[in-house]
Amino acid sequence: MAQANRVTVAGQLIELDALRYTPCEIAAVAFEREAKLLAAAKLGSNVTVTGFLAAKSRSSRTLMLHATEIEFAEGE
Repeated sequence: MAQANRVTVAGQLIELDALRYTPCEIAAVAFEREAKLLAAAKLGSNVTVTGFLAAKSRSSRTLMLHATEIEFAEGE
């Protein structure tokens, strides 16, 4: 059975950048629905992010988390 590249991280949202419609190179990136969810979130929200790890670019060895699912703790 092949292993899937799947990562889940839980934590507290401490910073938000402006919503952009082009990829934004930061420690983690989110696109489409997930980007809009995060753009509307309050700082300090508890969030669980699931996605995959990939290189920052073809020529980079730096890994980035590409968010595919965003969940906020109940009551957030």
